Amino acid sequence: MKIKTVKDKNIGAFSHLKERFHYKNAMQAPRLVKVAVSSGTGSQMKKDKKRNDFILERLAKITGQKASPRAAKKAIATFKTRQGDILGATVTLRGKRMMLFLEKFLNVALPRTKDFKGIDRTAVDEMGNVTIGIKEHTIFPETADEDLKDVFGLAVTIVTTAKNKEEAIAFLEYLGVPFKK
Repeated sequence: MKIKTVKDKNIGAFSHLKERFHYKNAMQAPRLVKVAVSSGTGSQMKKDKKRNDFILERLAKITGQKASPRAAKKAIATFKTRQGDILGATVTLRGKRMMLFLEKFLNVALPRTKDFKGIDRTAVDEMGNVTIGIKEHTIFPETADEDLKDVFGLAVTIVTTAKNKEEAIAFLEYLGVPFKK
């Protein structure tokens, strides 16, 4: 028996959601567009210059793709930032890497989260995208447990072609995203 993967479910979403949303064409069914993984370094940037390099390296290990540093667009005196200072990193995944990351994220990383009861349905926005905040990057198996002093949080945004929130929730449940009951 073949286990259904996220890719298989992404392709088969039309037949599953056809009756509920009255689709006439397979192109009307929602699909995954991309997954964006991002992390901010914030105030740690000024204290420890190596922190940015550490976060870039860890995001590359977790996602399998090189992370892109993000710079400040404006100087803000209150936050002691200058224009061009590196304030975070992001990775945009598409295609095969997106599918592999989602498999690992949904089946391995999320169940390892402490006191995980599911993702709240309010995390899905009106455009059909969901953003999931992770407090500790150590839930991913690629991270070494000996570096517990350098724990950082990250955000995983799953972008879909769903037209509204209800359609997005049904599609994401079909993909295997664990929502709260």
